[in-house]
Amino acid sequence: MVAIVEAARAVEAIGNGDTVLFGGSGGGHGVAEAVIEALADRFRETGEPRDLTLMSVVSLGDWESAGFGRLALPGLARRVISAGLNNCPAFARMAADEAIEAYLLPQGVLSQVTRDMAAGRPGLLTTVGLHTFVDPRLEGGRQNARSTDSLVELVTVGDEEYLLYRALPIDVAVIRGTTVDEEGNLSAEEEAYSGELLSIAAAARRRGGVVIAQAKRLAKAGTLHGKAVKVPGALVDYVVEAPSQRQTYQTDFDPAYAGIIRRPTTAMRPLPFDIRKVIARRAAMELAPGDLVNLGFGVSNGISLVAVEEGFMDDITLTVEQGIFGGVTAGGKDAGAGVNFHAMLDQSDNFDFYDGGGLDIAFLSFAQVDAEGNVNVSRYGGLPMGSGGFINISQGTRRVVFSGTLTTGGLEVAPNGRDGVAIAREGRVRKWMTKVDQVTFSGRYARERGQQVTFVTDRAVLELRAEGITLVEIADGVDLQRDVLDQIEFEVRVAPTLRAMDPRLFRDAPMGLLAEFRQRARRRGHGETTRARR
Repeated sequence: MVAIVEAARAVEAIGNGDTVLFGGSGGGHGVAEAVIEALADRFRETGEPRDLTLMSVVSLGDWESAGFGRLALPGLARRVISAGLNNCPAFARMAADEAIEAYLLPQGVLSQVTRDMAAGRPGLLTTVGLHTFVDPRLEGGRQNARSTDSLVELVTVGDEEYLLYRALPIDVAVIRGTTVDEEGNLSAEEEAYSGELLSIAAAARRRGGVVIAQAKRLAKAGTLHGKAVKVPGALVDYVVEAPSQRQTYQTDFDPAYAGIIRRPTTAMRPLPFDIRKVIARRAAMELAPGDLVNLGFGVSNGISLVAVEEGFMDDITLTVEQGIFGGVTAGGKDAGAGVNFHAMLDQSDNFDFYDGGGLDIAFLSFAQVDAEGNVNVSRYGGLPMGSGGFINISQGTRRVVFSGTLTTGGLEVAPNGRDGVAIAREGRVRKWMTKVDQVTFSGRYARERGQQVTFVTDRAVLELRAEGITLVEIADGVDLQRDVLDQIEFEVRVAPTLRAMDPRLFRDAPMGLLAEFRQRARRRGHGETTRARR
């Protein structure tokens, strides 16, 4: 029978050496913060539980001290398994210092393997991650010398290579919803994220483990509609009521994030006119009518507001890997949420769609690019950050656009308001280097599979072609040799028909892209899409 308890009582169920799987996403979406805080308090007071394996599908934290950041206490965790540590820099530093074991795997893989663990299967067999840092021929997802377990195995089925991501035994599951009744039935009507609530709970229960469910409010038994229940009470052991839980770390509650209301387009403010908007605009010019799109974190997230401002938002379908399908994606620290969405899918279902080639185009960031066309977003500055959903998305999409500035670290560059950019100070850190620190996207594998890869920067556009990385566009006001070629550590081919970037990109006014966008629809023929032509 379910026990309704304070968070401090619930975490007493976690024992030394347990593997604890936490639900939730990124910046506090669906994160059981009250339970996490109680676990940290218990360890400080008693020194237990110790040597935990902390596991999450998505990196959990506010980039400071919340989420897993609360649990970065010496002795509490023996190892961390997640899609990233970028949101919890304290654990990233501990991993870099060899203070914990750290294994970083693709977000979609972790979401799907949770479902496999719930079903009692040995693991997930997939091509996702081949030739990246999670491939055992490279690093196998291990982030330091202390991490020696083999969580990923290379296998051959027929003549094809696959990766087997091993299922792990879960002792305790920690999940969060909005309302829970006296029998433990859990709903999620105000959440900005659906995740994989049922799979997480079932993965623990199939081994006789414990399930702790946090919710904003407690309801009388029998008052929740069965169709609203995400996790049946029969799978829940402890209920923790947390009336002050926020929808995300940044937002107390936005009914649009929960799909309760639809936000008028006039309420969506355009992006500020700066270099990030220039990059987002140029990336958006790669879109075609009818495209099914993923927008990644960072500068690419602004593409949704560009589409709103330019008037073609209704001609495309934006998605976010956490499960938002359609509508406008949230930005900043609320990324992963969305408004006016068509559907909020369970995360594992959304990644099934991605892995199966359902996307037409994906827009992602880059931290480093090398001569082979490899991209790194998962390890830089000596710290393991992780890939999030990047590997699933970049490998499952026919067209990929990577966006970012050409250099970083003190870079001062801005649109000149006329037809190009002005570089007041060059960045001191090179992002285009002979060899990346970690392979999150394999350029060779992309070429073998015929992917179309474009790099959009603040001053130039490049493409990954069979003959190598090729410069195809440059902004006015930029010196080809000094401002582009000299900032890249390897030889870049310059297209014989090098074009100027569209001058409208650099002016503080709408570009008027709608007419051109609709012309593409007519050229493609009555809404024919890339997917239909594959």
